[in-house]
Amino acid sequence: MTYLPSGAAADEAETFLTTYPEVEAIDVVMTDCHGIGRGKIIRRHELQSLYRSGRAMPSSLFGQDVTGDDVEESGQVMTDGGGDKRCFPLPGTLGFMPSTGRGQVLVSMFDERGVPYPADPRFSLVAQMERARRSGYAPMGAFELEFYLIDKDVAPGGQRLPARYALTGRRSPHRNTMAVDELDEMAPFFEAVYAGARHLGLTLESLISEYAAGQYELTIKYRDLLQAADDVIIAKRLIRMTARRFGMEACFMAKPFGGEAGSGMHLHLSLAGPSGDNLFADLPDGKLNPLMLHAIGGIRATIGDTMLVLAPFLNSWRRFASTSYSPASDDWGIEDRTVAIRVPSSGGNARHFEHRVAGVDSNPYLVAAVTLAGALDGIAGQLSPGAAKSGDDPQAGATLPRSWLDAIDRADSSPFVQEVLGTDLHKAFIAVKRAEYQRLASTVTEIEWELYGHVV
Repeated sequence: MTYLPSGAAADEAETFLTTYPEVEAIDVVMTDCHGIGRGKIIRRHELQSLYRSGRAMPSSLFGQDVTGDDVEESGQVMTDGGGDKRCFPLPGTLGFMPSTGRGQVLVSMFDERGVPYPADPRFSLVAQMERARRSGYAPMGAFELEFYLIDKDVAPGGQRLPARYALTGRRSPHRNTMAVDELDEMAPFFEAVYAGARHLGLTLESLISEYAAGQYELTIKYRDLLQAADDVIIAKRLIRMTARRFGMEACFMAKPFGGEAGSGMHLHLSLAGPSGDNLFADLPDGKLNPLMLHAIGGIRATIGDTMLVLAPFLNSWRRFASTSYSPASDDWGIEDRTVAIRVPSSGGNARHFEHRVAGVDSNPYLVAAVTLAGALDGIAGQLSPGAAKSGDDPQAGATLPRSWLDAIDRADSSPFVQEVLGTDLHKAFIAVKRAEYQRLASTVTEIEWELYGHVV
């Protein structure tokens, strides 16, 4: 059996084509530093060549802003004469998207020698996974996705409204937090999402209506951390593509509505041993495992440097303006949803922690990479997490940047972030974020005219 530089088996294509004889096209998706899918749609007869020799794509895709404009300072624009690199499929990601009728496969970029391209964000997580395995650890994790379903059309006053329920066509103005009947009214949509997940090798689990009208949360199965990050890319595309077919839009902004709850992407993490046992499991006397506590200590020591990864856009920082279930500190605690790192009450052999800071707009590969790297540093240095937050104690927060620009500056000067992302990706990511900041900083908004235009 032939294996590609990405680890995928060449016969995956033949199996897919046999299983889905009706499929005529396949989405080839590479994830950029923003978490946005870049690539192309190929025809059925081209799939086998993708699995034989890869597909050419420009490396400048890693030096673009969210609009697709090149950022010259990224170091990725017109390098080596602007020549393409080769992208190869990722193992286990080729599947069928029922809502579109097309296939889908994730790819990563390699150079002409088959070496991982250093600006591809997925490889930053791969490097930390390999580091963990050298120490005898198998990182395990799962993400929770919070998102809004909104009407595709904007209301006459410019207001964006929660989507009408797929079953009844009704629209509720109420939060209806954890209302099961609300899920029933949206059932045709979510049934289509779950059906699509089965074809994509994605195990979606619990679904709830969240803390705002039109806001929902989906959890994904706990498994190998790298696969868990792949799951986020696949799940977000699945939800977005399906929503469009139902006449609505899935919104993954961290704070789409100023007065309503923000949307997070909580990461649950633990380390397994060679035999699959949970190394974070409680001690025989019921106390928390020192290995997990050291991991939390390492994350607390580095979380300030990583805030640009966890909150990568201007809108991301609006989520921290109201701290209702959105941690704006580096605290940790047991069964406390106001802290950055929460240890759920379910313990024993199931013990793990939940990193709650990242917004759903962040890149899951980078979030997982900096979180795992911080945890491994904490274990290596046997760092203490400090005292757990108790009750209404004031939150620490002293180590965190206070704004998007502060986060850009801190990530730029951070040896930890540069080491985790690597020199090329670090340079590109910071340059792209600075260009985005400058673009928004020079744009005068309508609210500025309303507040200042006629009175100052």
